[in-house]
Amino acid sequence: MASLQEQLLKAGLVDKNKAQKLNKDKQKQANLVRKSGAKTDNAVKARAQQERAKKLARDRELNLQKQQASNQKAITAQVKQLIELNSLDRDQGEISYSFVYQDKVKNIGVSEDLKNQLTQGRLAIVTLLVNGERKFEIVPAPVAEKIGQRDAASVVHLNQKVEMEEDDPYADFQVPDDLTW
Repeated sequence: MASLQEQLLKAGLVDKNKAQKLNKDKQKQANLVRKSGAKTDNAVKARAQQERAKKLARDRELNLQKQQASNQKAITAQVKQLIELNSLDRDQGEISYSFVYQDKVKNIGVSEDLKNQLTQGRLAIVTLLVNGERKFEIVPAPVAEKIGQRDAASVVHLNQKVEMEEDDPYADFQVPDDLTW
């Protein structure tokens, strides 16, 4: 078989002078590579290895970010499910219960029984984002603690349970009803 160069010469597409010049250039390149072959090969290999290491580090970082986003999404879904399954029906009660959310005082309507349980720490107020709108729900305190373990920002208001002392010196005195704030 004839080389491509010989075939091009026979076809008349390349003249003899151009072919000789290309051969000389090719030989010069080969000589340069042979003379400095070890240096260029090592440099090229080192650069390629560095690029591979950078790419691996970048891929690891992207995978870590994707994994964190996936974990956050799962936690949000768990919180939403806990709130939806355990929220109490408050029927827009006749009493306004005030609490602080993001440095603003918010109010929700509750019944007398729910208000007493909220103040005693048996119930808690949690927040849920539904269709871009923030909703406040009332859940039992143990559920609020579970929600707080997953996402502390979702628990808005949880009073500490107050245990009444047996020898409370003020147990005989009634607290007036008009002292609501």
